[in-house]
Amino acid sequence: MSTERELAPGGPAQLHPHTLPLTFPDLQITSAVGIIGKVYESQWTPSPTRPQSPSQAQTSFDTLTSPTAPGTSVNPTAVTSPSAQNVAAGGATVAGAAATAAQVATTLGTTTGSVTAAIATATPATQPDMPVFTCPRRPNLGREGRPIVLRANHFQVTMPRGYVHHYDINIQPDKCPRKVNREIIETMVHAYSKIFGVLKPVFDGRNNLYTRDPLPIGNERLELEVTLPGEGKDRIFRVTIKWQAQVSLFNLEEALEGRTRQIPYDAILALDVVMRHLPSMTYTPVGRSFFSSPDGYYHPLGGGREVWFGFHQSVRPSQWKMMLNIDVSATAFYKAQPVIDFMCEVLDIRDINEQRKPLTDSQRVKFTKEIKGLKIEITHCGQMRRKYRVCNVTRRPAQMQSFPLQLENGQTVECTVAKYFLDKYRMKLRYPHLPCLQVGQEHKHTYLPLEVCNIVAGQRCIKKLTDMQTSTMIKATARSAPDREREINNLVKRADFNNDSYVQEFGLTISNSMMEVRGRVLPPPKLQYGGRVSTGITGQQLFPPQNKVSLASPNQGVWDMRGKQFFTGVEIRIWAIACFAPQRTVREDALRNFTQQLQKISNDAGMPIIGQPCFCKYATGPDQVEPMFRYLKITFPGLQLVVVVLPGKTPVYAEVKRVGDTVLGMATQCVQAKNVNKTSPQTLSNLCLKINVKLGGINSILVPSIRPKVFNEPVIFLGADVTHPPAGDNKKPSIAAVVGSMDAHPSRYAATVRVQQHRQEIIQELSSMVRELLIMFYKSTGGYKPHRIILYRDGVSEGQFPHVLQHELTAIREACIKLEPEYRPGITFIVVQKRHHTRLFCAEKKEQSGKSGNIPAGTTVDVGITHPTEFDFYLCSHQGIQGTSRPSHYHVLWDDNHFDSDELQCLTYQLCHTYVRCTRSVSIPAPAYYAHLVAFRARYHLVEKEHDSGEGSHQSGCSEDRTPGAMARAITVHADTKKVMYFA
Repeated sequence: MSTERELAPGGPAQLHPHTLPLTFPDLQITSAVGIIGKVYESQWTPSPTRPQSPSQAQTSFDTLTSPTAPGTSVNPTAVTSPSAQNVAAGGATVAGAAATAAQVATTLGTTTGSVTAAIATATPATQPDMPVFTCPRRPNLGREGRPIVLRANHFQVTMPRGYVHHYDINIQPDKCPRKVNREIIETMVHAYSKIFGVLKPVFDGRNNLYTRDPLPIGNERLELEVTLPGEGKDRIFRVTIKWQAQVSLFNLEEALEGRTRQIPYDAILALDVVMRHLPSMTYTPVGRSFFSSPDGYYHPLGGGREVWFGFHQSVRPSQWKMMLNIDVSATAFYKAQPVIDFMCEVLDIRDINEQRKPLTDSQRVKFTKEIKGLKIEITHCGQMRRKYRVCNVTRRPAQMQSFPLQLENGQTVECTVAKYFLDKYRMKLRYPHLPCLQVGQEHKHTYLPLEVCNIVAGQRCIKKLTDMQTSTMIKATARSAPDREREINNLVKRADFNNDSYVQEFGLTISNSMMEVRGRVLPPPKLQYGGRVSTGITGQQLFPPQNKVSLASPNQGVWDMRGKQFFTGVEIRIWAIACFAPQRTVREDALRNFTQQLQKISNDAGMPIIGQPCFCKYATGPDQVEPMFRYLKITFPGLQLVVVVLPGKTPVYAEVKRVGDTVLGMATQCVQAKNVNKTSPQTLSNLCLKINVKLGGINSILVPSIRPKVFNEPVIFLGADVTHPPAGDNKKPSIAAVVGSMDAHPSRYAATVRVQQHRQEIIQELSSMVRELLIMFYKSTGGYKPHRIILYRDGVSEGQFPHVLQHELTAIREACIKLEPEYRPGITFIVVQKRHHTRLFCAEKKEQSGKSGNIPAGTTVDVGITHPTEFDFYLCSHQGIQGTSRPSHYHVLWDDNHFDSDELQCLTYQLCHTYVRCTRSVSIPAPAYYAHLVAFRARYHLVEKEHDSGEGSHQSGCSEDRTPGAMARAITVHADTKKVMYFA
């Protein structure tokens, strides 16, 4: 460790006896974890213990070993005792970098900055004493690695100085879609030339209008009437305009040049609206992208869906310059076609004339699920093509579905839909046996026969694509990096931004060529394989340890295990096979051959599977899983593993994982039938990678001598992620997962997982989860406490940075202080983002890597396209196989550990090499990836066995009605499973 770092005031390296007790009081460390913990002995010398005051003993690690009961939540903001609050606030200042008075004030939220404002708007319920955190500055620029010249799909925007004028718009009636609002404003500008003159205002489709020069209305609220020609009758709107603010472009320039820390988001928003105004009028906007209907191509996805190509566009601040980020994008839209055809696609009906009977219940449910919420237009009224939104599909066919019809004499009679269409429109329905669509508001009972409806064009599909559709989509949209670069350049040529009259009006010019940036290719770490073969979690060695250390050096993000053995391989003596594929598809000799091949590969890998399986039987359906597993557990004490053969996608998988992970605590490894019938060394060796860690083994470690210096003291790596239910679901909970490293390599991780409110992005129970992981780390390493906590947080968008940091950093500190009042490890909080549209391309062909011509694994960029002042970087840690690589973006929101750029970039890259499921560097650090796997697995634990395979079904009594307590119990992993990486 460098001496400067140790002297940094308030940093975690100040190990005075009075600020950081280094040993928790003796916990009963089981022999098993004790042995795993011995890893540390060679690297970290134990810290001196010190006597404990009685008051501290009460909050020490051993009285707190029981984690919070599932279903109860710890609310970090609801700390009642004033002393505890002071501790929490104090933690914020002491652990801060240099605790000058000004910073203390900032930390405690007394200064007002835009971050404070952002948090205030984001969390109205925040207590006044919640500290406010500001992101750290970039410490320096990275120098490590060989230089590489890249092009990024960012185009420089040159802007004038001066001001833009912002007006607030209110349109009544106010429920119109943006498209209509744009027409209203467009009509208004032309109709009232006295007010607007030659100005070309831009509008965001909601409430914000910007002009280059002020309108001649001063500060007055102006009300105008606007008429839109409608279908049948004209529609009249009232628009009020009120001056809101003048937006300074000069302030923006100051921020880009790094002279001020706060970025004026009002100015960026204004530029964004200018750049989007024209495309929003000409294309179909979706989020930050624009799409137009297919012209010259047709990529059907099945199920009434098709691919539309378009482009993404956003304005981004960067060092010295504003940038326009342009990328090609594709998404699924519903095909504009008659509803009858849509129904045939959804239900796989070849020919509608063969469908002579009414729909079955299951057909109707499936069709309803797909069409509900879509817009349709009617075809039976000539030019009057009214549009409606579908709210349901009737149970009864059109010839039986009736509604109350009011006659001219005021009487009301029941009339069927078929009869009504015959009497009123002289239409004899061709498909009277098919159901009707119920449209508009549910209580109004408006029914339309399918045959008079068309799906309205330009509706994006937000529902989850099926596996088949996803694969079709990827094939249709994957482009090699050079192709994508060409497409983006063509797009920019066609868009011709500099001739957009709105862009000209505001004095902007956009460069025609991609930004050239300097990148660096970081050197990969070396990986160490072993030797020793142990019996897994108990750690007793059977063989004389064969200390054959062999190293693997990744090449282009990939390495090979051939001729190497796991760092710690597990010996498997008692194991079983359960085949849920029918005997005619997977024959006994196939199972025999599979077993032999697996034994051969596992033996080579240093994970010997000894002898024949103690049990091998066929089974069918999810109902047989639990009885069979219970029988196995009772009959074969010491059973280590059940290999489960599955016939493709099946509800059996969810049930195997529910029973194995949560009910009985048994290690399970599923294999697809096709991989049993036709074995390949690659598949088998991938299976061994997973099996070894599920039984407590260690596949490989980073070579200790070349790791970053943060490893010189005990450190825990956390990964955190929240997964939300698919779009269109409004009941299922979100699932939060946090994993933590449990050894010094770091190779073993333990998991914690919670259910939380639907679509809640902040991890509600982070404090209790981190506390659980710290206690597990302490036990697993034989009594070490992390001096540093490094968190990789996945799945947070930029708009939520202040909000998430605020809540989650406080929660982590609270977890530490609750273990011991004086325990204050340094925390680094890094957000990992993959959902962005920055793409990097090699400027020179010779640098391209692989068939798809991508940037090499390890490419890092922290200049040119990154934040003007904050600590962020792009790192593409994986080798692109198909399409164009998406570099991951890392943004440091908090750093008590004073990392410099090289150290954090190298650490991050090394952690991408520790993912146990493959011998490749992956696109995000292993802890973040594991958190994702844990949350994904918990989704399966929530599936109830009567239902389908986790895709969600519409039977009543589905998991949606369960109480939070019941769901918390459903995802609670069995104590035996918790000791290993069951999620691998």
